[in-house]
Amino acid sequence: MPVDDLWYLAKPGPNGERVKSSKHGRGKRWRCRYEDALGNPRARLFARKADAEDFDIQARARLAPETQVEQPARNVGFREYATRWRLSREAGWALETRRRVESNLRNHLFPAFGNSAMRAITLTVVLEWLARQLADGKPKSSIKLYFELLDAILAAGVTDKVIPDNPCSGVRLSKVLSGVSRTPKWVPTEDQVLRLFDAAPERYHGALWLGGGQGLRLAEALGVEEGERCFDFEEEQLHVVQQLRYSPQTYDGFYLSQPKSGSSGTVDLDAVVAEQIKTHMKEFPPTPIELVDTTTGEPVRRTVSLLFTTRHGNPINDKIWSREWAKWRTAAGWPEDHGTFHALRHFFATMLIAQHVEPQEVQRALRHKTLSITLETYVHWWPKRSSRRGIIGAALTAAEARRAAHR
Repeated sequence: MPVDDLWYLAKPGPNGERVKSSKHGRGKRWRCRYEDALGNPRARLFARKADAEDFDIQARARLAPETQVEQPARNVGFREYATRWRLSREAGWALETRRRVESNLRNHLFPAFGNSAMRAITLTVVLEWLARQLADGKPKSSIKLYFELLDAILAAGVTDKVIPDNPCSGVRLSKVLSGVSRTPKWVPTEDQVLRLFDAAPERYHGALWLGGGQGLRLAEALGVEEGERCFDFEEEQLHVVQQLRYSPQTYDGFYLSQPKSGSSGTVDLDAVVAEQIKTHMKEFPPTPIELVDTTTGEPVRRTVSLLFTTRHGNPINDKIWSREWAKWRTAAGWPEDHGTFHALRHFFATMLIAQHVEPQEVQRALRHKTLSITLETYVHWWPKRSSRRGIIGAALTAAEARRAAHR
């Protein structure tokens, strides 16, 4: 939707000078091209360039009246549109296809989307629905059929200009269906986490708080340093920008790198975790260590005040941590196979889910690249929607009891 100057040609003259057009000095000078609510190309003329640019911004954001869908079209419901979609196409379907589509709509799509406006069905809504299907134990082949039907209906909605885009286009169904294999095999309870604290030395409690209270991975927790680079206590923020890596052949062994791809970011710092970290730094002052920092792409050697080191003030590598962790895990009664530091991250995630934190907020806290990763990984922990069975009867029974009490 560019803004054009109608008084001058777009192509310069032989010496690079601007060439006047046949419309120079006549009529409004500036033209903004845009698409209306139905996707048709349109143009509007303006006397001032600033006005044309303002309209261009409004048109791109679909805020200009000319680009907005009329209210009746905006509020088209999924049940209404899907029914019209089915009836308009079933003449060319075999009898079995007609029965199957009608049944899948009635039993699987209408209960989930029937009361929603077409424009209210977003990518997040679709992913949440898929997560519930998996959590309910629906066969993957059946989920695939339901999803393909939903995709076809929403794609037709785009063609009919009922919705601007199809949210199903952003779903990689194979990844969602395979996500069950990535779900945690074991997640500790609150009591089991507390038993781990009892078993671990106090000098490492801060790392456990970062794992169980902030969802940090082990290398991220071991890589945190004193100062504003990682902690902003005043704003209650934690900057996860680095992790501690160990490779005997690289940078003399220890070095800092960016966290797992796509997981750098700033997250809310829990008040209790913040106090625990402050207490840790008082009782176990950070140790200045010279390390190579590769987080910016170019290796830079600098002094890093690590919060967690060995008793001798050295960085902690995987071998040292694993040896100590095995002792704490056994003392706490954690399973050998799945009782890793990463189980603290799973504890953090499932606690947020149990408290009905919005999926997008859980994704942000875990620093997952996409929402689908969050939903796929913790599909079995996501609260299932309450069944509608018995709700009306219970409500009317309670109302009748209230009436009887006032008689």
